[in-house]
Amino acid sequence: MDSGGSSDMTLAFELDALKSIADPNAVFNDARGWTSYVGVVSDKPTYVVTNFTRKERIRQDFFSGPRGVEESLENVKRQFDTERHVFVGTDEEHRQQAEATGWEYLPLDDAAEAAGWELAEDDDETDHFEEGDQRDDWP
Repeated sequence: MDSGGSSDMTLAFELDALKSIADPNAVFNDARGWTSYVGVVSDKPTYVVTNFTRKERIRQDFFSGPRGVEESLENVKRQFDTERHVFVGTDEEHRQQAEATGWEYLPLDDAAEAAGWELAEDDDETDHFEEGDQRDDWP
């Protein structure tokens, strides 16, 4: 992907955007070649993000924690002082969150096309844990 000439960038994926990618781990590995930091932000509970990234074997430099997207973007921007902060999302709400926090917004479709990332098929995987899911291997 053309990062505008500088690899001094922090790249954040909204969880739903990341779930829309066929191979999220490959995308993170690719992004590490042209960014300084890459991670995931979401309004979902921390365990949802953690379960997804573990399953996909994604090593992230940061994640939301128990915060919402805007608060997470603000905290990440303060913590990772890079020339650019780019937020990859999927809808108008994500664009607004980026603008409200001083991040550049990049729609997933545009990012995928520019970087050559394959998007997942429309039939959403149902084996990722979502809020309210039960696990039979936990007490």
